[in-house]
Amino acid sequence: MLSDILWLVSEIVERVDDRDEVLTVVSRSDAIREGWLHRVATIVCRDPEGRTLVHRRTEGTSRFPGHFNWMLGGAVEVAETYEQAAARELEEEIGVRTCPRFVFKFRCTGVISPYWLGLHEVVVDEPIKPDPEEIAWHDWLTEHELNELVRHDAFVPDAREAFERYLAIRPRTQSRVGSGQTPTDRPREGRGHGGQCGGGHARERW
Repeated sequence: MLSDILWLVSEIVERVDDRDEVLTVVSRSDAIREGWLHRVATIVCRDPEGRTLVHRRTEGTSRFPGHFNWMLGGAVEVAETYEQAAARELEEEIGVRTCPRFVFKFRCTGVISPYWLGLHEVVVDEPIKPDPEEIAWHDWLTEHELNELVRHDAFVPDAREAFERYLAIRPRTQSRVGSGQTPTDRPREGRGHGGQCGGGHARERW
């Protein structure tokens, strides 16, 4: 879609280093073209029964059109924390207002470009309103159903990597529910983590 292309051209993000420390402010299109690290916040949504929200991206999205994903998300804005970005994306994409819990982050190689991916979790116990411009289909899948879908050729490759990393640390993260930290990566001081949810404006979806 033209709107997706315009957002990609005009979107401004923080370029970060291998330690996820801010270096400068750049356009996301430049970050992608040059392979510069930047930040992306993602959210895993579950219902009270423990099923995971999975969606298929519309054919008009600028990246991975028609692909399945088990996470929502998008680029972290300038001076925005991962948690704030996750809360904003959650509201923009499915109309839910809450503060997702930070779980872990990792340096994602990325099919299009490398970036730091911050993964969050939230339990959704209210009706959702998926953005029709971004989400063509959605459903709540059991763990077995999700494991099967992840192997599908049309599953977003970066999301598959995040899923595999999540499974590797899940027993430990479940034992630390509510701590906001994981053995993989403890939140740093400063803008990368912490802070309250909210703020920002609509931006390019992940």
